[in-house]
Amino acid sequence: MNLLELQRRMAEDVRRPLTPEFEMQQVAEDGRSVSGIAACYLKPNAHLSSFERLEIYNRQYWLRVIAAVSEDYPALNAVLGQKRFDALILAYLRENPSTSFTLRDLGGKLPTWIAGHPELTGARHKLAVDVARLEWAYVEAYDSECFPPLSAAEFANLLPDSVLSLQPHLQLLDLRYPVDEVVLAVRQNTPEIDIVSNAVAQERKPSRQVRLPKVGRSSPTFLAVHRFENSVYYRRIEREAFQLLSAIRQGNSIATVVDKAFSESSLHPRERAAKLQDYFAHASELGWFAAASSCPAERTDIRMF
Repeated sequence: MNLLELQRRMAEDVRRPLTPEFEMQQVAEDGRSVSGIAACYLKPNAHLSSFERLEIYNRQYWLRVIAAVSEDYPALNAVLGQKRFDALILAYLRENPSTSFTLRDLGGKLPTWIAGHPELTGARHKLAVDVARLEWAYVEAYDSECFPPLSAAEFANLLPDSVLSLQPHLQLLDLRYPVDEVVLAVRQNTPEIDIVSNAVAQERKPSRQVRLPKVGRSSPTFLAVHRFENSVYYRRIEREAFQLLSAIRQGNSIATVVDKAFSESSLHPRERAAKLQDYFAHASELGWFAAASSCPAERTDIRMF
C-alpha cells in the first residue's frame, strides 16, 4: 500500500458514519470486518487495538461535523431534546455529508431535510421545521452581503415601473408558529461556549436546560431577519409587508409589488396608502433597500418560507 492508497483508505474509514450509539461500525459497506481493515495499516499498541485506534479518529471526525451543524441549531436542540436531536443530526449527516471547503454550509439543507422526515422529530414536527428555518435564516443574515442602502434622492426618483433591490442579508420567513420567541429565549439563555461544546464532548452530556416559551396552536407569523452593525435581529411584520418585500425580491416593478401586497386584503384604499407609506419608510430607515448601482443580479437563492 503506497502513501496515496493509505491516505484514501484512512479517509474512507474515518468518514464512515457512526452507529446510532456514536461508535464505529463493525462491518464495512462491502461486508468486510472493519477490525481486519484497520489491522492492515494501523498497529495496535499496549493499550488499544488497531480497531480502537481507528475509532478515535472516526469518532472525532463525526463529532466535529456534528458540532458544526449543532452550533447553528441550539433552539432546535432545546425543542427536540438532546437524544432526539443527536439522532436527527447524525441521520442528516449520513445523507448530507460535507462537500464544501467550509463547515459553514454543512447545515444549510437541514430545514428542508427535516420537513421530509417527521419520524425523527415526533409530535413537534411542524414546530421543529419552523425553528430550523429561523435558525438557518440567522446564519444567512449574519453571513450574507450588505450593500450601500438606497439614498433618499434615489428613492425620490423611483417610478411605478422602477425595480428595487433588497439587501442580500434580509431573510423573509412565512412561518406557522411564533418561533421567534423560542429561538430568542434559547439564544439569550445559552452561553456561546455551551452552544459550541454540546456536540463535541466525548461523553454526550445533556445541554443546559432552558425554559421555553409556550407555543400553542399554529399562528401565521411573518418575520424579517436582518443584520445591523454585525448583530442579527428578528422583526415581525404584517402579511402585506411580507408580500410586498417578497414581490420586490422576485424582481417585480413597484406597481406590481403594490398590487401583490394587497391582493388578499379588504382594507380601504386610504388604509392601504397609509400602510404602504409605513412599509416603505420602515424598510428604508433600516436600510433594507440596496442601491441598484452596487448590486449584482438579484440573488434567487435567498430562503423564503
